[in-house]
Amino acid sequence: MTSKQRAYLKSLAMTMDPIFQIGKSSMTPEVTRAISEALDARELIKISVLQNCADDPQSLAAVLAERTRSQVVQVIGKKIVLYKEGKDEKKKIVLP
Repeated sequence: MTSKQRAYLKSLAMTMDPIFQIGKSSMTPEVTRAISEALDARELIKISVLQNCADDPQSLAAVLAERTRSQVVQVIGKKIVLYKEGKDEKKKIVLP
């Protein structure tokens, strides 16, 4: 992913609300599966890491990206933005 594409995805993510929250149970197989399904449906998602989660958001983002075969767009504070190119041509985000 180029820096221009990453910047475009960051601008799209700015207006989005987080659709997942990772809490004290951290990474469970159910959370990973749900995030993978959401990425297949939406391509770009935002995840919030709650205060009671002991894990570092940066490391969580790396593990999530690896398990869901997606890319980390950004990690700011306790927010993670992931992108995975979709298969549906109608819903596809057109990158510059």
